[in-house]
Amino acid sequence: MGFGALLYGWRKSARVTQVQAGRALGMGERTYRDLEKGATPPRFTPAQCESLATLLGLDTEERHALLLYNIGTNLIPPRGAGQPQLQQALRLLIDRQMPSPAYLCDQHWNIIAFNTAMAEWWPWVMQPGANLILWALTSPEARTQYQDWDKHASAYVKMLKFAQAARKDDDKLRELIDKVKKDRDARHLWEAGREMGETRDGHVFRMNVPALGWETAEVVSHVLYPASMPQCRFVVITWVEGGEEEHDALGGTRNAWAATTANPDDVEVAQWHERNRVAEDAATRWRREAATLASRMVVATPEEAGALAGKNGIPMPVISKLMGPDAQLTLAPEQSTVVWAVEEAVGCWSVTHVRPATVIARVSREAVHGACLAEVLQLVRAALPAEADAATARIRQLLEERDTEQRVLREVLNKIENDDDGGSAARETGPL
Repeated sequence: MGFGALLYGWRKSARVTQVQAGRALGMGERTYRDLEKGATPPRFTPAQCESLATLLGLDTEERHALLLYNIGTNLIPPRGAGQPQLQQALRLLIDRQMPSPAYLCDQHWNIIAFNTAMAEWWPWVMQPGANLILWALTSPEARTQYQDWDKHASAYVKMLKFAQAARKDDDKLRELIDKVKKDRDARHLWEAGREMGETRDGHVFRMNVPALGWETAEVVSHVLYPASMPQCRFVVITWVEGGEEEHDALGGTRNAWAATTANPDDVEVAQWHERNRVAEDAATRWRREAATLASRMVVATPEEAGALAGKNGIPMPVISKLMGPDAQLTLAPEQSTVVWAVEEAVGCWSVTHVRPATVIARVSREAVHGACLAEVLQLVRAALPAEADAATARIRQLLEERDTEQRVLREVLNKIENDDDGGSAARETGPL
């Protein structure tokens, strides 16, 4: 009965001797034999649990049981590098936020799940191991899309410092911080101050979104903590109409959140909640695991992913390579979408449907030639109306708009060059 019976059953199934099991735990055969007979065991450390679980070949649920019997540990769900999982109800909630972008991330800001709008606006979330902090602080893309990037980066650094103060023994958090500090600008922000901030809940900010033709969007971030996954963040991005330049859409001072800091009392409260979340998570995880499902559509092979584009699906091998070594994109002409599949683990391809314009925005201009140009042309045609007359009218409208933009830019360029020439001439001539 009890823990000893579990050990006995696992060991027999694995055909492991008591001597081998004892060695995995760093104890003698007699001590281990007493454990199987029902002796009250010492609390195994996480390292001992991992060693024994590996030796016995325990599956996910058995590993959870081993940990729960010993250290009541926080059982972290699979991360973005593996198959992301969450409760079906939470998956439904994320999807129902459409057309607002929404995503779920863990305590280390790894993206676990997202809806189609999120993938349309920010396709980086579809990359294996996608991490919000790394993208925001180290990618050139974020510097282009965030207006006042330095203020956003400063806020994210404050959040990292708050997490570090609240979770001092978090090795994965330490690894994330080390990665961030390899970026020169991020490291400068880290070393510039000691302020901390817990979240960006309710923050109003502006971004230049490629999927919207680089139109500036003013958005509000809403950060929630799901009761079923208390260490994760459920974030919804609401698009709002912009206010006056000095005020945001909610009437507050623009970027006022950038100056928000946390104090030691806030850290103490966060540590208290962290301990409570760990206890709750350990007590209820076994119920939740049975009700989980993939956050995105998941198939076993790239062929299955491509089949989702329909019988007339068009493979896009060149653009797929540009999107990443583990990506496969297939154009679905009838649906006017692109099936974007990413291999997240062996036998696990995560699939998201996006608009052709989203893919076009991710292809660099330098790459648009040869076979890549042929694939881009197919994407552009799929993004246009199906009827020839409507497609022709739309193309003419776009060409007229581009011609107007180029004409205005040329006039501005000529004016700047003429003004500079005039100023240079005046400087060379000197005062009369």
